[in-house]
Amino acid sequence: MSQVVPSSGIRNSWSRTVFFIFTSLLFLSGYVLQQQTVRSLQAAIHPPPLPIPSAAPSSTAIARPFGHPPGSNGFVSYQKLLGGLAPDIDWKKAAYVQLVTGHMNVCNAVMIFAELAAQKSRAQRVLLYPKIWDQDIEHDGTKALELERSMRLIRVAAVRYGVVLAPIEMMLEVREGNTDAAFPLSGLLSLTRFDHILYLRPSGLIIDSSILDTLFSIPTNASFTSFADTSSDLSPLTLITPSKPALETAIAALRSDPFSEPSYLHSNTYFLALPSTPAPIVSRTSSLHNASADFESGVFLSQAGYVQLLDEDVKGPEYNIPRDVFLQSRPEPGEARTVWEELYEMYRMRRMDVCGLDLEPMPAVYGPELDVLDGLET
Repeated sequence: MSQVVPSSGIRNSWSRTVFFIFTSLLFLSGYVLQQQTVRSLQAAIHPPPLPIPSAAPSSTAIARPFGHPPGSNGFVSYQKLLGGLAPDIDWKKAAYVQLVTGHMNVCNAVMIFAELAAQKSRAQRVLLYPKIWDQDIEHDGTKALELERSMRLIRVAAVRYGVVLAPIEMMLEVREGNTDAAFPLSGLLSLTRFDHILYLRPSGLIIDSSILDTLFSIPTNASFTSFADTSSDLSPLTLITPSKPALETAIAALRSDPFSEPSYLHSNTYFLALPSTPAPIVSRTSSLHNASADFESGVFLSQAGYVQLLDEDVKGPEYNIPRDVFLQSRPEPGEARTVWEELYEMYRMRRMDVCGLDLEPMPAVYGPELDVLDGLET
C-alpha cells in the first residue's frame, strides 16, 4: 500500500523551496551591489587618464583687420592681438560706462545696456547721471514729466540689465547755463576701480558686442584711445584708462576753461587708425554717403561693433524727422542707402522695445534759434 504524505509535509516542503528561492535572489542582488561598489572604488582609486585636449579651431569671427596698436608696423588681426599681447581680460575691471547729463540721452544709454545684456557681454555696466536728479525726486513735491521718465528708465537699467547706478556731483561750475560742461567726459578718469572702460557716444546702435569686448584687451596706458579713421575728430567710441593723476591734470586744465574739453580730449587722445576694408568696427552713418562702389551691406554689418547715427542734415535718430528731410538725407541709391535706412529703423524699433518711447517731435523753430521741445507723452 502506498503511503500518503500528510498535508503538513507538503506545506513544509513548499516553505523550504520558497525560502531557498528568496534567499538565492537576496544573495544575488547583494553580490551585484557588491561588484558595483568594488568597481566604483577601483575607478576612484585608479581614475582613467584624462584625454589630451585638441587645439581649438581658430575663430573666424576675430580674424579680421584691426588697426595699428602700439609697437606694430601695420595691420594685425584680433587673434594676434588677443593671443600675443593681452590674452586675459579681467571682466571685473572692464566696464561699459555711459555718462548722461541730459534727459534726451537717457533712453539711448539704456538701449546700449539692453543690447549688451542681450548679447551677454561679460564686461561691467555703469551709468553715471547727475545726483541732483535723485534729490529732485526726493525733495520736490511735483515731478516734472521729463525727470520722471528719466528716473523710470534709469531704474529699468538697474533692474533688468544689471547696470550699476552712479549719481555724480558736478565736477565744474556751471557757466552760461551750460550744465553739460559741469559733467566733463574727463570725469570718467575717476573710475579707478576699472582698468579700462569703453564710452559710446550717443546716439548709436550696438551691432555686435563681442567685437567691442575685444577692445578691452588693447595694451595701452593712454588716458584716451580713440578709434577713428583720422585724428580730425573723436571716434564714436573711446577707450579710457582711469587714473587719479590723469584726472587731476584734466580737472586743473578744465577749471580755467570748462568749454575747452573738446580741445583737451583731442590733444590727450591716442588715435588708433582703423582700416576701411572690409569694414570698420566702429563707424558713423555719415560714412555711408562716401561708400565705395563695391560696398556690401552684409560685410558692413558683420564687421560692425558700434554705429553712431550721426548725419549732417538729421537732428538725431530720436526725432520724428520730416519725410522730405529724411529722403534728402539718404545716401545715393544702392546697398549703402539700404543699410542707412535699416539702421534708422532699427534704432526706432529698439527705442520703442526698450524704453517704450515713440520718436520725439522735431524742435519748433522760433526765429534764428531752436527751442527744443520735450516731446513727452501725456
